[in-house]
Amino acid sequence: MLEIWAHRADLAEAAINDRHASKVWGIPGTNLGVVAWPSASRDELFLHWHYWWQAHYLDCQIDAFKRGATNVRAKRLTRTVRGIRLRNLGPLTRNRYYDDRAWMALALGRMRGLPRVHPPSTLDALEMDIIAGVDPNLGVLPWKTGASFFNVPANGPMAIMCARSGRLDLAVSVTDWISRNLINDDGIVMDGVRMSMHGPEVVTDIHPYNQGTFMGAELEIALALRGQSATPVENLEYAEADSADAYIPHIMLIRDLVQSTATHLASTHYVLNWPTTGGDGGLFNGILARYLADIALRLPADSHLNRATKRLAARMVLNSAESAWRHRLEVDGLPVFSNHWDTDAQLPRNAVPATSERGTILGSTVPERDLSVQLSGWMLMEAAARVSEKYSATRV
Repeated sequence: MLEIWAHRADLAEAAINDRHASKVWGIPGTNLGVVAWPSASRDELFLHWHYWWQAHYLDCQIDAFKRGATNVRAKRLTRTVRGIRLRNLGPLTRNRYYDDRAWMALALGRMRGLPRVHPPSTLDALEMDIIAGVDPNLGVLPWKTGASFFNVPANGPMAIMCARSGRLDLAVSVTDWISRNLINDDGIVMDGVRMSMHGPEVVTDIHPYNQGTFMGAELEIALALRGQSATPVENLEYAEADSADAYIPHIMLIRDLVQSTATHLASTHYVLNWPTTGGDGGLFNGILARYLADIALRLPADSHLNRATKRLAARMVLNSAESAWRHRLEVDGLPVFSNHWDTDAQLPRNAVPATSERGTILGSTVPERDLSVQLSGWMLMEAAARVSEKYSATRV
């Protein structure tokens, strides 16, 4: 199974590199993902380039590099970082949206310790710039500079970043705020809280990636706290939330989040199928799959309930990947993924291009045209390749 999914991930990588990878304005030693295929002149000139999509392009390259650390992949990673810095027309902090910056910080942070590639020296400055944006009264990030909307798209990735970089107290306080304010009766994470003159208003929209980043943050926090505890972790399924071991409530919340994902965001065959468009939405299910793979592989297997949660997360990743692969198109031997992993992909010709509305990129009329949709498919294939090292479809 590992060889099958690694091969499919290689083909997804090749599809992006063949159709989307391009030098920035023809400058040697640079690379970015063109936002559409087939592309128009404005796409190839990077008039639109979508900062946070490039962070996920970088993340997918890191996944591939970790599977096989080749010189070609190392060079492309380095060139992509250069391309991002060049096209941003200034430091990486030059972006109004905290969610965009947090995604970039997460991707660059994953480069730490990789052989032959190095994150830019400005990564620390980017992380500090994000943390400096935390509202002193609420203790969480607004969506963008000066906004009164405080949402999970900004705070989920920021909490992951903080937990990974040793700022555990801030990570915990942010996830506690999300848990208190933004989990609905079905156990699904809602979008955010808008502060108005009449008081706080909960925005109840559901986006799959919010579920993913929240469970990802809880996992990083739980592992960090578990590492600090000297108490044995046997029989966690019987532990109460008020246990002296601070990580146990986070483990229990992860179990609930994975179960609610399977119940409400996946089909009866465990295929992630919450409806999304192209544009920004094209990335949403792929991000959820990435963090489900983390749960499947990194959640401690020290209790029956944890092991069941790991298997359920693995099943959603592998079943989604199998469905997405079955419904793909092939063009010149390389996949074109559907934006809905349980329906057939369309050939993205003659599509009306994506548009922007109030800071959100809306999808092309044929979503498969958008880089985001194809990155999501690649992200899913990489998640399946990781998970299949430990699980097979018959075992989960």
